[in-house]
Amino acid sequence: MESAALSVLVQQLRAAGEVTRARILALLTHGELSVGELAQVLNQSQPRLSRHLKFLTGAGLIERLPEGAWVFYRLPVEGRARALVDTLNAAIDPDDAAIRRDRLRLAEVKGERAEAAEQYFSRVADDWDKLRALHYSEADIEKAVLTAAGAGPFDLMIDFGTGTGRMLALFAGKARRVEGIDLSHQMLTVARSKLQEAGATNASVRHGDATASPYPDQCASLVIIHQMLHFLDDPARALNEAARVLKPGGRLVVVEFAPHTLEHLRSDHAHRHLGVSGGDLERWGEKAGLAVKSAKTFRSPDGDKGIAVTVWSAENQKSSKRSAA
Repeated sequence: MESAALSVLVQQLRAAGEVTRARILALLTHGELSVGELAQVLNQSQPRLSRHLKFLTGAGLIERLPEGAWVFYRLPVEGRARALVDTLNAAIDPDDAAIRRDRLRLAEVKGERAEAAEQYFSRVADDWDKLRALHYSEADIEKAVLTAAGAGPFDLMIDFGTGTGRMLALFAGKARRVEGIDLSHQMLTVARSKLQEAGATNASVRHGDATASPYPDQCASLVIIHQMLHFLDDPARALNEAARVLKPGGRLVVVEFAPHTLEHLRSDHAHRHLGVSGGDLERWGEKAGLAVKSAKTFRSPDGDKGIAVTVWSAENQKSSKRSAA
């Protein structure tokens, strides 16, 4: 009787056993890439390249991450398929002419990505700086976030509404893997560039909704929600989603504006809510099965002209599905 495991291995070897597909696997060791970026590096049409990517995805050697009209690809994070890809890539001669040429083209593509990210960030930087100037120093907030999260180390950390990926960079050295989701394609472009600059090789970002994330139940040991709840129609849904993806005993850290009266933030910055109260966080957390662990509010140095910021943490009190069953 034929072994299912051996059949999978043979399928994976067949998928990898073609020059273009081997080059794709080698390129993805340098981080996730879109179809367009891969086509640019490999100098192939997107339809032809898509057939190769479908073959590799079907064999489980790469992962497909849709992001609006774009699709990104990356190597599996872990498991036997990743071990096989690492073994195959280790056997490739780094001085092979095609591999060297691909690396040079990849550097050019990443340079273009960084330039596009910088142009976008330059356009919004003034508004961001004005907003940040309304509240306490970022350095103190980040120190409080690290304290609220706990000592770690963490297995998987997920950042809901990752923005520029700052929280991912902050926790990259304290977790085995850090991932961020965001609905803004522009911000994801910024985040990819920033994480590359920071050398956060265990970090990745993807398009996703914080109220309906693409993650399985009880997969994360830490979830961060950093200044995002005030954009949502129903902030409680984000806490429910965080509770769903947290492992039993996993920690949620929320950084959010305290209630304020700066009405112009609704029109100028698309805020749905003028801050979130500690009472709301506690009530939403309790309904989601989260127990409050800490709460600290940082008052603005500008008094009533600024915005206070709350750093709030809670622990998932739900038992594992296996033990519950």
